[in-house]
Amino acid sequence: MPYQIISFLLDIIIGLLGSAFLLRLYMQFQRVPFGNPVGRFVFALTDWLVLPLRRIVPAAGRWDLASLVAAFLLVLAQYAVLWLLEGAESELVFLPVLAVFGLIRLVISGLTGLLIVYAVMSWVQTAGGSSLFRVIERLCEPLLRPIRRIVPLIGGIDLSPLVLLVLLQVASMVWWSIQGAVLG
Repeated sequence: MPYQIISFLLDIIIGLLGSAFLLRLYMQFQRVPFGNPVGRFVFALTDWLVLPLRRIVPAAGRWDLASLVAAFLLVLAQYAVLWLLEGAESELVFLPVLAVFGLIRLVISGLTGLLIVYAVMSWVQTAGGSSLFRVIERLCEPLLRPIRRIVPLIGGIDLSPLVLLVLLQVASMVWWSIQGAVLG
């Protein structure tokens, strides 16, 4: 029971922090300005680890690799804590592999959350939109654009977020299957 509680709390904490690091990575890749409420929030949550990592992890073009490494290190730390709590019965060498799988799972769930927020905000937004909605829209549009070329509006309703959500769920199922096959 205590292991389950700690695992649950770690999932929440690492999920939120790791998502912030990944959002920072994606916002910088999409060149979304950080002067908005979302950007300031992301910087406040992530500067403590990204700034020191930037001294040793250079950027690769538009990719802020320090943010990616920070997210990976968080997930790795989560699995290391859980490994220690389990009594260290499994091989230590599997922790980095588990962390990679956990990071990919975090990317999929983060994109799912971003799309859900986008869809809900698009239903309730006024014509001008808020700065928060504009940031989220700017992050979602590159993901939805290819789907919109294939899936037309139906009765004036854009189904591309729903299609992408379904694709992300399928990707999640496939990823769990791959993880199970690799880790046995």
